Amino acid sequence: MNKIACKGILVNTGRQCLAACIPALLLSLHTQAQDDDLAAQLANPVASLISVPVQVNWDDNFGANEEGSVFRTNIQPVIPFSLNDDWNLISRTILPVIDQDDVPSAGRGESGIGDVVQSAFFSPQQPTESGLIWGVGPVALLPSASDDSLGAEKWGIGPTGVVLKQQGSWTFGMLANHIESFAGEDDRDDVSATFLQPFVTYITSSQTTFSFNTESTYDWKGEQWSVPLNFNVSQLLRFRNQIFQVGVGARYWIDSPEFGPDGWGYRLNLVLLYPR
Repeated sequence: MNKIACKGILVNTGRQCLAACIPALLLSLHTQAQDDDLAAQLANPVASLISVPVQVNWDDNFGANEEGSVFRTNIQPVIPFSLNDDWNLISRTILPVIDQDDVPSAGRGESGIGDVVQSAFFSPQQPTESGLIWGVGPVALLPSASDDSLGAEKWGIGPTGVVLKQQGSWTFGMLANHIESFAGEDDRDDVSATFLQPFVTYITSSQTTFSFNTESTYDWKGEQWSVPLNFNVSQLLRFRNQIFQVGVGARYWIDSPEFGPDGWGYRLNLVLLYPR
């Protein structure tokens, strides 16, 4: 084969390789951009993204002898609804599945469903001119516990709100609510509780998310705080057509009720994503 023919083969082969590589490269860039956006949306509690977080928490040192422990699995579906061109409604549900040992006292234990907390956030589809993202709405406590030791046996309602700002790889914000009971079993204590969750997250170029928050609750009836500090590391992944995030974390209780949890606790996260 002469040199001209060889050059023609090389040129044609190079063109074919380039033609095959360009779509693959564009697809890779598109997937990278989509995953970056999904990781950012996961850091935003009022993002327009269908997701199903499953959060497994373990805490111990409950009770007078600090021998009690609790596994709490929170199933937390998030469903956004587009109301019009300007507003979204974000439904956030927390359904706890609880397994407790030596709680509320030594020798006692129970497994089952806890009380559901249902929130609804009305949120603008676009951030403000200063870049703030926010949402407000009602929150409700539903007495869905399968055993009286797993819930308050009270109906409750109140306001909830969230505000945050996303700048580059960082997200800073605060989520809060307050619940007051208005009905339920007369022999159970009324509920008057304020929940505060300041949070900060950092997302790397590989969609690894580092997050730090507190999930603090003040019981106005008992005049006592529950304050865990949480640190979590999560990774966005794909398996075939399913996109999901997995994470591990630890918490330290800096304050809790007299017979509440103490010391270190741990958390596992799985979030299933269904982008539209």
